[in-house]
Amino acid sequence: MAFHRIRRFNTAASYPEQNLANDLAQAVVAEGTVYLRGQIGQDLTTRENVGVGDVEAQAEKAMANIAMLLEESGSALDEIVKITVYLTDIRFREPVYRVMGRRLKGVHYVSTGLVVSALARPEWLVEIDATAVIPASRRTEAAGIRHAKAAERGELL
Repeated sequence: MAFHRIRRFNTAASYPEQNLANDLAQAVVAEGTVYLRGQIGQDLTTRENVGVGDVEAQAEKAMANIAMLLEESGSALDEIVKITVYLTDIRFREPVYRVMGRRLKGVHYVSTGLVVSALARPEWLVEIDATAVIPASRRTEAAGIRHAKAAERGELL
């Protein structure tokens, strides 16, 4: 298979209050590129919200999720090439970008920042998505990591 879908889920479980049933994944690895779903202040295992009302805490959790998903994909924060940040208020830019700056020191990625009227839930203040590239020399090793991490979660790729 030319791609792996990591942490698959259906939106019916994620958004029970909405009439949705879409099959998604938190990450997809295709031909050495890692595409991450937008991450918010939410625990990926329990779906519990983190930092309600605190944009910095939400950004920290989003970046922690990104780091974890990249690790599960066989990649790492220093392999990020693109980030898109969605903010619900322009005043959140500095605290969010400070969090990102601490996590991504020395990583020269491209970035787009947008201010939007809302995210999928009103308590979410920031969403960060990322794309990373796994170097060709590490792709076999990365595939092994993906399979091992999926097995730890009881998931097939």
